[in-house]
Amino acid sequence: MVSSTASKQPPFRMIYSERFLDHDTGLGHPENAGRLQAVVDTLKNHALAASLEWVEPCDRNPLEHINAVHDPAYVLTLKRIAQRGGGHLDGDTPVSAASYDIALLATAAWLDGIDHVVGHHHTSAFILARPPGHHAEYGQGMGFCLLSNAAIAAHYALAQPEINRVAILDWDVHHGNGTQQLVGAHRHIAYCSLHQMPAYPGTGSAAETGSHNNVCNIPMVPGSGFKEYQARFEQQALPFLTGFEPDLLIVSAGYDATAADPLASVNLMPADYGAFTQLCKTIAPKMLFGLEGGYDYGALSQAILHTIEGWLTGPTPPAKD
Repeated sequence: MVSSTASKQPPFRMIYSERFLDHDTGLGHPENAGRLQAVVDTLKNHALAASLEWVEPCDRNPLEHINAVHDPAYVLTLKRIAQRGGGHLDGDTPVSAASYDIALLATAAWLDGIDHVVGHHHTSAFILARPPGHHAEYGQGMGFCLLSNAAIAAHYALAQPEINRVAILDWDVHHGNGTQQLVGAHRHIAYCSLHQMPAYPGTGSAAETGSHNNVCNIPMVPGSGFKEYQARFEQQALPFLTGFEPDLLIVSAGYDATAADPLASVNLMPADYGAFTQLCKTIAPKMLFGLEGGYDYGALSQAILHTIEGWLTGPTPPAKD
């Protein structure tokens, strides 16, 4: 059952399109369309469904905002690979004929999410899109990722009149090397990542602190569970993020730190993400979630369910002067 508190909240917006299923990664690839199909089926058949508002991404061209963050030459290369019928950026990162257009649509959805949370009080949104983004660097996609959506969204948010400082929390089990590269030199964007180490992509040392002490990496040892994560949240992540005093918190919401996930060795349970979300609601008055990793369909679906429920039933976000 969803708490009665949820019914008092504005609808929680899910930004999703069936076109996201058209990014074809090939037989056996863990980042596949079934991930989103499983999440949609779970959410639409749960009691929580009455609290959700499903919307399609707006018809917008995000290329200006993408090229402001990525190397335009890389973006053009990505387009040409898709126009040729597809190929690979690396051994893990396929591009299909539809992938360029779908990657642009995913970025557009993240920008829509920014517009929504900036324009409404005490509401949030979840960008249920693919391909994911946090490994994509300035001039190179990698690690299943084509465009660095969280970084693009953070830069876009700073152009909104009421947003002066943006924080990104990345709880994917893998370090968001692309996000860090693309925001680490910006004094008005903070980046905090909790991630397994050692693990792909090998970045994310605690010694990496950004150009303005605006990066906080929190490596987690394999086998870590909720007790270890909660301690690092409370002792490191929350003080860093609240001390930055952001107007907006973007969560790079990867769910491959669950015990069931095949690509990592961290032992979180889906319900733990509800607790993390409630902790995060103390950080900023506005909050946006966007999907990154998570490759066990059941754990991914349940973790997103708990994330949304954590928002709907948690404390009211703080007001900002």
